Amino acid sequence: MLGPTGASGTKTGGRSLTERTPLNLPQGNAICYSGYREGQSPGEQIFPSREEILEDLLILQKNWTLLRLYDCSLHAERVLEVIETEGLPFKVLLGAYLAAELNNFGCPWGGTYTEEQLALNRAENAAELERLIRLAQRYEALVFAVAVGNECTVEWSDHIVAVPQMVAYVQHVKQALRQPVTFCENYVPWITKLAPLVEVLDFISVHTYPVWEYKRIEEAISYTRDNVESVARCYPDKPVIITEAGWATHSNGRGMPLELVSESLQEVYYRALMSWSQEAGILTFVFEAFDEPWKGSPDPMEPEKHWGLFTVDRRPKLVMQGLFGLPS
Repeated sequence: MLGPTGASGTKTGGRSLTERTPLNLPQGNAICYSGYREGQSPGEQIFPSREEILEDLLILQKNWTLLRLYDCSLHAERVLEVIETEGLPFKVLLGAYLAAELNNFGCPWGGTYTEEQLALNRAENAAELERLIRLAQRYEALVFAVAVGNECTVEWSDHIVAVPQMVAYVQHVKQALRQPVTFCENYVPWITKLAPLVEVLDFISVHTYPVWEYKRIEEAISYTRDNVESVARCYPDKPVIITEAGWATHSNGRGMPLELVSESLQEVYYRALMSWSQEAGILTFVFEAFDEPWKGSPDPMEPEKHWGLFTVDRRPKLVMQGLFGLPS
């Protein structure tokens, strides 16, 4: 966590990152968890069962104590229920997914909606925030913080929400909850347009993906560090964590060159990320636990489907084989 956090000795705005005011967030190994398997999808509302979720969590508890959940769907509700009923040793950063409230005509994968759909989205966003509040209150002992939205202000998003509306949403949630409140976003909008939102947040959550920006593995961790520190320099008194950082293991060559992805490169980046973030004291959620075939295009080599440290059938990839053994 940037506060205290940052590369050792690094100065940001005249202050060492380790001199920032600390926020009382838990520390430990953290990972993004979304448990959708073959034939399951949040869009189609086909959710993992409680038994499947328990299977996943029993795998993850071997190395992680902190989970990030993306929305307040039945999937998230089941995850929280399983953690509580089984007495599993997890704490959760619980997210609310916000749908598009504005058109983004420049989005390359579709960000254009009818006014009727945008109105429906606004109503659903209000309902999602109420679900966030309800779950965070119900599972207050498990939910250590909440995130109001995910990647809905970056220029390429297909679910844009205006920054003033984001401020209002955060203020509404903060009035209802005792947990700290954040927003999860790519590093660029934090630098360019999110200062009004930062004022009402308890901490900043940054996403950084060197491989999406055509960085080779040799420069990847320095690029990640630069991404995070560029945000920290803008807000010297606001804690910063990483809520997504990872490396894909397959690509179809569209948007991500084939030579930049593999299980061996994922392992190199993961090791470097863990070493740097732990030394610097930055709470970092690795993206992600398991491959998710519902994501992206129908192409099975679509890179969006292949960020897991485990395959969709729960076999450890190279990066996890030292801890979990070779896949059977």
